Amino acid sequence: MGLLRIARTPLVTVHPETTVMDAVRTMAQERIGAIAVTEGTRLVGIFSERDLMLRVVVEKRDPERIYIRDVMTSPVETIRRDSTADDALKVMDEKHIRHLPIIDRDATLCGMISMRSVLHNKVEDLTDQLDSLEAYFTADGFGG
Repeated sequence: MGLLRIARTPLVTVHPETTVMDAVRTMAQERIGAIAVTEGTRLVGIFSERDLMLRVVVEKRDPERIYIRDVMTSPVETIRRDSTADDALKVMDEKHIRHLPIIDRDATLCGMISMRSVLHNKVEDLTDQLDSLEAYFTADGFGG
């Protein structure tokens, strides 16, 4: 299954010249924990709740006067859209990240996946497998 099927849509982005406060307002309105930072269609960074905490709050910086470009994470770990949810989970676990931008073959940003959406998808898959096994073992028919 393609990652875009379980990714957050529509994709929410900000420009590097956006203030931290404006980005946080957008994140709150959209109910997301990270936002892609783009220049045109090119991904240049990611800004997450962790960036806000470590690079703004802890350093007592004014979110109305600090720009995303100054506190975003860059370079950004990404995953190709033809990867699997298991591939995404492995990258997120190994890199200790909770949000992963999805890119096309030409490195165009096309989505964002979260640890929550990957795990939710995994639970659905495992539940379906369990239901199938239960149905198989409890089937009452010829040879049953």
